[in-house]
Formats: sequence, structure tokens, C-alpha cells
Amino acid sequence: MIYCGKNILSTLIFSLILLEAVGQRVPLDSISKIRIDAPTAKDTAFGIKAKKVVPKTIYNFLFRDIYNSTTSGNTISEIEENPHKVFEGRWIRKIYVHSADVFGYSVYDTLRGPDNWLDRTGNRFHRSTREWVIRDNFLFFEEGDLIEPEKIKDNERYLRQQGIFHDVRIVIIPYKNAKDAVEVHVYTQDVWSLLPDGSASGLNNFSIGLEQRNFQGLGHSLKNSIAYNANEPRQRLEYSGRYIIPSYRKTFITGQGILNLQRDQKQLGFKVFRPFLTPEMKYAGSIEAGYNDLRLFEFTTDTLTGRSVRNYFWSQYVLFDAWVGRSFKIFFGNDQLRERARFVVALRHSRQTFYNRGKAVTDSTNQLFQNTRPTLFSFGFSNRRYKRDLLIYGFGRTEDVPLGEMAAFIYGSDPAELGTRKYVGLKFSKARYMKAGYLYSLVNLGTYFKGGTTEQGVFSTENNYFTPLHNLGQRWYARHFLNVKFGWGFNRFQNEYFNISGNEGIQGISSDELRGTRKLVVGVESVFFSPINFLGFRMAPFVFSNLGWTSFKGEPLLTTRPFHGYGIGFRFRNENLTFNTFQVRLSIYSGIPDIGQPFRAGFEGVTPLRLKDFDISAPEIIPFR
Repeated sequence: MIYCGKNILSTLIFSLILLEAVGQRVPLDSISKIRIDAPTAKDTAFGIKAKKVVPKTIYNFLFRDIYNSTTSGNTISEIEENPHKVFEGRWIRKIYVHSADVFGYSVYDTLRGPDNWLDRTGNRFHRSTREWVIRDNFLFFEEGDLIEPEKIKDNERYLRQQGIFHDVRIVIIPYKNAKDAVEVHVYTQDVWSLLPDGSASGLNNFSIGLEQRNFQGLGHSLKNSIAYNANEPRQRLEYSGRYIIPSYRKTFITGQGILNLQRDQKQLGFKVFRPFLTPEMKYAGSIEAGYNDLRLFEFTTDTLTGRSVRNYFWSQYVLFDAWVGRSFKIFFGNDQLRERARFVVALRHSRQTFYNRGKAVTDSTNQLFQNTRPTLFSFGFSNRRYKRDLLIYGFGRTEDVPLGEMAAFIYGSDPAELGTRKYVGLKFSKARYMKAGYLYSLVNLGTYFKGGTTEQGVFSTENNYFTPLHNLGQRWYARHFLNVKFGWGFNRFQNEYFNISGNEGIQGISSDELRGTRKLVVGVESVFFSPINFLGFRMAPFVFSNLGWTSFKGEPLLTTRPFHGYGIGFRFRNENLTFNTFQVRLSIYSGIPDIGQPFRAGFEGVTPLRLKDFDISAPEIIPFR
């Protein structure tokens, strides 16, 4: 599918990430030394030529740095561990909210503003976030409260996570007439929130959509899309809609409604939820209800060729899911541990009732579609804190890197249609910065027990590592990533399997041949942040290599030839827009049957990755993916 709105932006390729730091490697614990500089005409030959033929106003708009640079020295403000600690215990006399528009502003330079007509014109077509919305819905503190440094820092992180702000900065200023009072200034800079989408091959086959991620400056997300195909016998007209209210007043409760009327999916759903946003929050939970009518598929074996054949069928079911959790302060450890760590207990009940399952459900066939109503209990420990960093998955915005550990024990019972069974699960994850980089590790183990045997069991591990930022000279920087995933499913149901194609392993392909109940995937990627900027789009070349193995029960995992994928590519992103990152990729594959041409070229939008957190939410069945 070709997306018209995205294609317009994809012609505005090239971006600038200019970082200056002392030494060939930028230590992660010295991120405050990093600078992001605006480019000059000497940065690239392309820039020199452009300046000769493009009027000055347009040139400055096309090639200047639009991110966190300041007017004096073009430096990014220092990213301190927590600058609010010196004000701990003082009371808040007044709160000021400063909501800046998209273009020309910066939370690191409050005097900066749009300096050309193109910036000002762009801002006129954007409704900036209303200041009362930020004050009444997204702040963890009020006037009269005492300053809690960790709460202020958590609030900055929470605001950045909303997806409607390019960046956020909270500044505390002493009040001159009272030594124990302060004034708090909340600075936010919006991102462009309107996302057009669509494609067309004629008047009888087209789609059009519009998403507004900050509807009328209220912080709400509204998405509507329609598609029409006159030659489709099943359903000519399709509709998809979604509305999200991210926070209701200061309850921090999010509401969401979904309506899909598509050929392969009919869905109506509502969800209200409140996560553990900070360690200070005592209660969390959610309630969800929905109806789903899905076109699914299963694999059968062709009796003549012995190969797998994909068969489609429809399934309708009703889902109800609810959980509630309570956190408790710990009573041991040092002051930092007691401040950030919590014990969490949670209870969850869900029901999934099917009305159409294609064929009968028995102990040996179609077990995935049995009616279930599990009740799960979990007890866990969570210790989470965050370090602010740059140039990991973002292209210049502030990124909050989770640090800490999490452990949880899950126990439950499911009086399912095929018989009552018990569930036991264990989860553990840990992440930390080292001199050699950042390492995140996750271990999962879970299984049902029925009649003295295990059922739908899984053991999985995941390890994600990235290096410190390396200075390559000439304002080029690099970071290298290593990801290792291992999964072992035991006594899984029919048609349950891992598939390591796409984002789960071998990038850039989708193949039914990369299936199994066991998997091992190793991925390596190097990303190079370049001194190129065009209309705020920054470019990052990358190279990658993926290796993967899969097998079914009774087959050895590592004795077969692995699946290979190698490639190079270029990513482009404007952090002032809510569009996905654009990616051009050239790949070559080997060891993968039935993919045709081993050389592939692709242009696609990719959702920016997020670092995994350590909050404990709903008790869950360990996912098999």
C-alpha cells in the first residue's frame, strides 16, 4: 500500500544529528557533555550548493537544526541526573505552564521562537496543547505541595511518553520573597499531530484516513479511516475508528474506544485503565470488554506434497478482562531502594467466550478456541529508575532509559471448557549501564498443569545490549546493538508456534517456513548518526545481520542450517512530527525456502522502538511469541 501523506514527507529526506563530545567514545555517564550543533554551509557539499541557489530564508528553514539547540552556542542543555534535589522540601507557591508550538521553539531556550514565515505558517495549522489541559491532567503535583525531586523527574518522563510533545522540561525557581517557597515552570514543545494516510489505484479502489493525536489541543487521540474496493465481493466499504482519552483529570485513568468494520475483522471494544506510572502510585487496574469477529488461519499438511497449507476460517468471540493491583513500600535496603522499589500484589479475571470456531474443540484439535475464564494472582517486586540519554532509538529527542530489576510470581486457575487447569509462571528482568554499554535481560517460565502434566508451557529469554555512543569524527556518531532471543515451547496446542520472520527475527521478510516451537535469533545492528539535515529530517545509515533457527518437537535446533538476513539501509526521522521513522533497506537472504528472489529492496515506515520498563501490571500468561 502506498501512503500518500507519507510519500509527500518521504521526499523531504535527510536529517541532522550533530553531536560533539570529548574523545572517541562518549561515556554514557557523561551525557551532559554532548552538544547538538546547527549545521553550517560547510557541513556538506549538498548544503554548500543549496545555499548558492536557494534564498536565505528558505535555506535556513531547510537546513538548520530545528531541535534542542539554543541561540547562543547552539548547545543542548545539560541532561542532569536530577537538578531538582536542591529544592527538596520547599513548597510550591505557583505553577506556570508554557505550551510551545511545533516549529521554531525549544524547551531548552525559552527565548527562541519562529524566525521565518514558513515556521509561522506551519504553526498556524496546528492547535497547540492547551495549558489548562497540561495543568489539570498531566501534572503529578499542585500548588501548595512540597517538592519531591523524583516525582518531578517522573512527571517529565510521563509527559514525554504521551507522544504529543517533542520534549518537556520542568524548571524550579526560588521565590525571592520566601526562602522556603519556589515557583515551578513546566515547558512543553508540541509535535505535529495530524497524520494523513491513504492510497488509491482508481476511483473504484482507494483508502483514506486521518489521525489527530492531539485533538483540539486536548491531548486526545482520534483516528478515522475508510477504504473502498468495488471489486471485492466480501465487503466493498471498510471503516476503522479509535478514540483515546489519555488522562481524566488527575486520576491518570485512560479511556479507549475502538470500532472496526473491515473485511477480515469486525471489532467493538472499550477499555479503561490506570497503570503504575510511578512508585508513589498505590493502585492500578483496568476493565476491558469487546466483541471480535476475525478471519484467522491454521496450517494443515497437504497429503500429496507433504507441505504446509494455510487455511482460513472465521471466529467470533466476546472478551471481558479486569484486574486490580496494589503496591507497598519495601522495608529494607538503602534510601534510594526504599524510595523507588515496591512490592506489588494483583488479581485478574478474564473470560473469552467463542461463538464460532470453525470446527469442534477436542483434547487434540482446535484447543486454542476453547472457552476460558482464568483467574490469576501475582506477587512481585519492582525497582525502577531512569537515566536520560540521547541517540538510542530517537534522533535527538530526550530518551528515558529504564534501569532496575523486576521479579514476579504468577499463580492461577482456569476452569476451561476442556477441563480445569492450574497455571504457574515466573518472570525476572534486569537492566543496568556498564562501562561497556547498556544491558537488559529477561527470563520467563510459565505453564499450565492439568492431570499431572504440563500444557502450553514456555521458557524464553531475551537479552538486548547497546554500546556507548562512539565519536567517529566530523560530527558522525555510532551506536551498536546486539539482540539475542531464545524460546522453547513444550506441550503446546495444535497450530501454536514461533515465527521468526519480520520484527521477531529476520527483518524484511514474511515466511511461513520460519516456524517452530523452539527458536534462537541473533541480531546485530550498527547505526550511524550523520551530520545531514533537510526540513528537520535526520538521516541515520545502518547495517544489520540476522541469524535464526527454528525447530518443532523432536527436531534438533542448532544442527540445521540457520536462516540468514543481511543488509544496509537509511532511516529518516523528524522528531517534531508524529509520523513513523522512514526506512530504505537493501537486503540479501539465504537458507530461507520459497522466498523467491534473495535480494530485496524496500521502503517502509517503522514504529520507533521503546526500551522495556520494569513496572508490574496485570498478572499475565507468559506470552508465546
